Amino acid sequence: MDPLPNPAPLASKLRNTLVRYHSIGDGEWRVAKKTKDATIWRKPSEEFSGYLYKAQGVVEDVTNRIVDHIRPGPYRIDWDSLMTSMDIMETFEENCCVMRYTTAGQLWNIIAPREFVDFSYTTSYEDGLLTCGISLDYGDVRPNFVRGFNHPCGWFCVPLKDSPGHSLLTGYIQTELRGMLPQSAVDTAMSSTLANFYSDLKKALKT
Repeated sequence: MDPLPNPAPLASKLRNTLVRYHSIGDGEWRVAKKTKDATIWRKPSEEFSGYLYKAQGVVEDVTNRIVDHIRPGPYRIDWDSLMTSMDIMETFEENCCVMRYTTAGQLWNIIAPREFVDFSYTTSYEDGLLTCGISLDYGDVRPNFVRGFNHPCGWFCVPLKDSPGHSLLTGYIQTELRGMLPQSAVDTAMSSTLANFYSDLKKALKT
């Protein structure tokens, strides 16, 4: 198990990585799934042998409230159907923490429940916010869970210029689920999970 990293350089590196993903040209992405709430694209990841996913959709609410629902905190566990538990293990500053969370089994339990320990950082970006994270090798793995690993991931949320009560939410996700899994099952699960994330989030914001 690694010691906890110094948060400031890790946060800075993480932000720079996400901003770089955000500038990848449209031509490099291939559409993986399209729903009324979001479009999901993917491209081969530079970090591991799977894919980097990009998800984008317009959400009817102000940026701060949307990000409060996404980042580690009291809201996330209430609405995210994939997340089954979440604990904040360490808090460095108001916008920086280490969290441990677990996810439900997927695809009729072909994908067993997973556990992740992520460093999470929220910062300003243009007129909106970026909340991003990366997994750490920290803490003991709980029984009955496979420890997954999130390579740099994040959500950009910016207000729409012509409609300030709406925000454009763009996510970059590259999750290594680990364990013995067929890649096709992982790819199916990722696209569906990201599409469901938008519909679940929209429902939660309306309540």
